[in-house]
Amino acid sequence: MKTIQILSVSVLAATLFYGCGSTANILSTPVENIDTSPLKVSELTEQEKHTWGHLDLVKDTIPGMSVDKAYEELIKNKKGATVIVAVVDSGIDIDHEDLNDVIWTNKDEIPNNGKDDDNNGYIDDVHGWNFLGDGYDEQLELVRILATGDTSNPDYARAQAEYEKEYNKYMGYKAQYDQIYQQLKAADEALTKHFGKSDYTKEEVNAIKTDDEALTKTVQIAKYMFSNGVNSLAEAKKEISNGLESINERLNYNLNKSFKGRKTGDNPNDMTNKFYGNGNVKPVKKSESHGTHVAGIIAAERNNGKGVNGVANNVQIMSVRTVPNGDEYDKDVALAIRYAVDNGAKIINGSFGKSYSPHKEWVHEAIKYAADHDVLFVHAAGNDSKDVDTNYNFPDDNVNFVEVADNYIRVGALEPKYGSNMVAGFSNYGKKNVDVFAPGAKVYSTTPENEYDTKGGTSMAAPAVAGVAALIRSYYPKLTASQVKHILMDSGLALKTKVVVGGDTNNVKPFSELTTSGRMVNAYNALIMAAKMSN
Repeated sequence: MKTIQILSVSVLAATLFYGCGSTANILSTPVENIDTSPLKVSELTEQEKHTWGHLDLVKDTIPGMSVDKAYEELIKNKKGATVIVAVVDSGIDIDHEDLNDVIWTNKDEIPNNGKDDDNNGYIDDVHGWNFLGDGYDEQLELVRILATGDTSNPDYARAQAEYEKEYNKYMGYKAQYDQIYQQLKAADEALTKHFGKSDYTKEEVNAIKTDDEALTKTVQIAKYMFSNGVNSLAEAKKEISNGLESINERLNYNLNKSFKGRKTGDNPNDMTNKFYGNGNVKPVKKSESHGTHVAGIIAAERNNGKGVNGVANNVQIMSVRTVPNGDEYDKDVALAIRYAVDNGAKIINGSFGKSYSPHKEWVHEAIKYAADHDVLFVHAAGNDSKDVDTNYNFPDDNVNFVEVADNYIRVGALEPKYGSNMVAGFSNYGKKNVDVFAPGAKVYSTTPENEYDTKGGTSMAAPAVAGVAALIRSYYPKLTASQVKHILMDSGLALKTKVVVGGDTNNVKPFSELTTSGRMVNAYNALIMAAKMSN
């Protein structure tokens, strides 16, 4: 997620610096009419920005999942069963005002007594488990491969080439951002001096008329920032400063061959030690917000007058802290999946991924284990703008395109604007390996310390789908994980329109070529299909 934020800010910064089939009968819109749906011309309202993933394409001309329509017309007066959804991610703020009533509690564990009351091997796992311990910052997997010095590793050469490219790119970002920050700082100081105050307004800046060349350049910088949605140079400085922080984290931790981030005392290449970490599933710092955001998309308490509504009601969120600020370890992922399965989860959301997986067989075995226990695994497709049919993105569910199990569904991300640009430019895609698309760009949800924020990524699209899956499993609990997967794929809106792929306007393809199903997930249709299959 931080990578995407850096890149989007980088574009702005660089510009400133240099430029001063079978289900057609149940679709809410007849399939032949979907591609002629009117395009939304007006800007989204603040309410639409905060809820767009729940809206309806036909009614609202926004490519949401028809969640509100499903509640209003299909499940308003129905009572569903409780579904445990495991969020394998960074830590979750389980005390958040919009999440505290939907957090899973292990009733067989007595809190904080230092004992393994339920004999599952994990002491005081009251709300889940933390496989990272006190750690958070980590290397990328490719850096860990290089750090071993083992040139016989078949991934070594690829890792070395990618490392050099990434390192040089981020060193370039750092130099660029440092210069732009100094530009903004100087401009802010000049305007503060000109007005005799630091809280000058956009209107006051726009009204400046001067023959002073230096002040004219300062005004041009400010006006450019205003034209890009920034309301003040103080805000612009903060944005660039946040970008610098992310860049420095990338260089100091993720791309640092000598950095040692693991704090659990185990060997990540040895599966014999499975019981490490602790029961504290909360973030180690406020900026560790990813897991909290994901949890809110799935299950933020509905209609409580606070923040946001999650997709699903009747959900308990199990927090499994596994994903650091860097690449997750295969061992942690495999054990997290098994922990979730063994402790009652029926759906696992995995909003993470990487391009190297030294122990992918451990993860494949865990996915198969989940399938054997009727647990659905929902995975984000990744944010590299790549075709994952030809580019690695782990975890996956196949060995040489042969599926390990039929419980894994991979999700690409949509933008809140229907039309040729509806596929998020950052989203990975793949006719063989991406199953569906769902709302993932500009998604508003919960963040630590009772706050809310907008984030974008396939990381946000996956929990949207996990939420719909939870609705199906709540109201139609007899359906298997495999059946739920295929309902999600078969009941979505099938689009024939051509879309821009990977943010490249020179690469335009039919939407159906980007995904196995050729569909965007639709909660309304999914529940109708689920009802028919349950009869």
